[in-house]
Amino acid sequence: MFFIRVNMITAHKLPPIVVLGDHTQSGSYILRLNISERLQISFGRFKKGKVIQVPAGECIYIGSALGRKGGTSLGRRLVRHATRTGRQRPHPIRADLINYFQTIGLGQGDLLPKGEKKLFWNIDHLLDQPGVTLTHVILIRSPLRLEPQLGQRLEQDPCTHILEKGLGANDVPGNTHLLQVKADEAWWLSLLDALHQSLDKQSQQRNEAITTDAG
Repeated sequence: MFFIRVNMITAHKLPPIVVLGDHTQSGSYILRLNISERLQISFGRFKKGKVIQVPAGECIYIGSALGRKGGTSLGRRLVRHATRTGRQRPHPIRADLINYFQTIGLGQGDLLPKGEKKLFWNIDHLLDQPGVTLTHVILIRSPLRLEPQLGQRLEQDPCTHILEKGLGANDVPGNTHLLQVKADEAWWLSLLDALHQSLDKQSQQRNEAITTDAG
């Protein structure tokens, strides 16, 4: 059965950490980022190091970590995202992620990156900027590869805007998984509600399929 777990629940504000899904160690996730000032940065080798403008405001990123252990597991991937390179301070949410993951059994042992973090994914380059803060994490514990569908849904939303086609989706050709968001808090809450309903529907369909096979 799918479940929803949140901490710091409020009526009109998205909680900093939201957990959906089952009890697997893998899954997909959505990151909410605050950009304090306009940036002009390159995202590693993406489009041969092209400099891309990132306006001040908010961005959303869709990713996945489908391994069951090690660096490809969901818990470790998210703690890595909340870590900066070198001696830079981590994103403030990192300590809460580690503590919360321990309470729900997401990840095993020390979840911090082994050795110094190196910039690899497109999103790493944005998260390493001093003026960028990872403010919220929505994670979906599921072995299913949901990242492509989530990316397509959000890319088509009228409140999102493409910074550069293909950004953040190197392993999902045709998609763009790092987007600017121009929306109020109600939009984020409606996104959470839509995710919850979608997971409930998937769970119901699986239960019906199991019942049919058993019959």
